[in-house]
Amino acid sequence: MAPGNGIEPSSAVRAFAFNIIFYLNLVSFILAAMPLLIFPRQYIRAFVHLWSHTSLWWLKVLTGTNYEIRGQQNIPQGALLVAAKHQSFWETFALMPLFADPVIVLKRELTWIPLLGWILRKYGCIPVDRNGASKALRAMLEQARLSAKENRQIIIFPEGTRQDPDAAPDYKPGVGLLYVDLKIPCLPIALNSGLYWPRRRPERHPGTILVDILSPIPPGLTRKRFLPRIEAEIETATAKLVVEARGA
Repeated sequence: MAPGNGIEPSSAVRAFAFNIIFYLNLVSFILAAMPLLIFPRQYIRAFVHLWSHTSLWWLKVLTGTNYEIRGQQNIPQGALLVAAKHQSFWETFALMPLFADPVIVLKRELTWIPLLGWILRKYGCIPVDRNGASKALRAMLEQARLSAKENRQIIIFPEGTRQDPDAAPDYKPGVGLLYVDLKIPCLPIALNSGLYWPRRRPERHPGTILVDILSPIPPGLTRKRFLPRIEAEIETATAKLVVEARGA
């Protein structure tokens, strides 16, 4: 992503300072959270949300990158499937404080990381083996059902991996399987974080990341009807946020 078109250039010094402090802050929180593993999950949840808020604060102070959440009134109570656009590492932690008791569907390898993996398992994150085919999907469904019974909000990134803001969408079938199986509302979320926190690049651009929480899709659709709808709603709203940020 080139600067201009409404996106301010990234300061190499400020971005470097933030990246160092971000990971130092993460390591500090991981170490400080270790004693909480013996307590109920809500203690880890509160600690993770605190880490999220501090990370967002450092991002704003050091790089001038803020965020705006639109449509929070669309978040229903209780069990929920949250389908979010995935452009950046930003949304993996910034979306969690929006929900009462969230759980993220993530790649299994993250749970193997020493110390961090313990926290992710305690938090109740749902690991997915991307190479496990049908067996991996069944395991994901089983854990998602347990989370839904606990009235948790299951956050999934339907594309599975980060996509550049201008990349063609690549939605995987997992979100459709969860929607049909769990029979709970699905909340689509659009965002443009990739313009400010590009994937696999160190720059952090000043400005305001926009997040649009769309109207929930009620349960009851077939997978054949649901998948095109969720993709169309998220991609249409995301495209508008990208255009708005670029000032086009």
